[in-house]
Amino acid sequence: MTVQDLRDVLRERAESPSPANPYRHDEVRSRIRRTSLRRRVTAGAGAVAVIAAGIYLLPGTATAPDRDTTATATTAAQPAGLPESFTSADGTAYRRLATAMLKDGEAKTSVKVPVSGKPLEVAAACDGDEGSPAPNVSVDGRDDPQSSFTPCEKGMSLLPLTRIQPGATGATVTFDTTVYGSPGCDQEKGGRCGPVVPQGTSWRLAVYEWTPPGRRVQPERGEVLPARLEGWKLARSATGVSDRDQSFSLVVKSESGKIAIEQLCAGDLAMRAWFTYTMDVQGSTTTTTCAVWKTGPFPMAMAEFQVPKGKRVTIKGRTGVWGESTNRPVRWSVGVYVK
Repeated sequence: MTVQDLRDVLRERAESPSPANPYRHDEVRSRIRRTSLRRRVTAGAGAVAVIAAGIYLLPGTATAPDRDTTATATTAAQPAGLPESFTSADGTAYRRLATAMLKDGEAKTSVKVPVSGKPLEVAAACDGDEGSPAPNVSVDGRDDPQSSFTPCEKGMSLLPLTRIQPGATGATVTFDTTVYGSPGCDQEKGGRCGPVVPQGTSWRLAVYEWTPPGRRVQPERGEVLPARLEGWKLARSATGVSDRDQSFSLVVKSESGKIAIEQLCAGDLAMRAWFTYTMDVQGSTTTTTCAVWKTGPFPMAMAEFQVPKGKRVTIKGRTGVWGESTNRPVRWSVGVYVK
């Protein structure tokens, strides 16, 4: 499947001496890797349908304008390795607290970091076979699902740590390849790990602390949802900013009995936005992530639903951002499409 490469060059304010933010580039790449999602959920189904943080982009018919939508940054090269410090595109200062490494064949490593109350994030850069599974991340023995890295690829990935205990002054962050049967673990019967078989892959790891901006950052405007996508027509939409607008309600009617929901976000933490939907015609809930669209074909990854033909359907939704986002809001748009 051919997909327009959405990996924009990292941007940095020209006057800042710090390197460019090394994770926005990779967050867009992770969107490209995600598993195909044309989810069809039958009305009345009681199960919870979770659209995982990963979808392959289905090429849409709409394309973004040629203009650059990042007004606050100028082009800068992606820094190599895990820099001691950097400034993100929205002006947020990051400082490295600790580093670690899992060499080829090594299964587990831990680092101790001070906790000052500022947000913490983990970073990973892979050397070796692209696609090799990534290490699992835990904090003081507690698994941190929002810090699960995607398989090995070039460049640096950065994710929030969400399991820091309130009032803690320190934490132990563990990177473990044996949890999911990664490069340091061969799965035996019963799920246990057997002898390590080297795969030519090593991981450079780090923990960062960032300082919330002194005042609220205005998220970039971004693009609007296309009026038509692959035979779908936009029927209703809602927009908002994550620190002000956390809920929405949309009413639509589909003569074909098919609807689809799409979401689009902008801002430095846009790839961390989440959405949940509940419909009055069924008891299930759908949870999904968000796309970022700057150039090329629209990163289409609709969640499709069967609903009663020709009847009004009310969709209620909530949205938020995984991890800390103080003064770094995300601008979001949700659209319901019909056929």
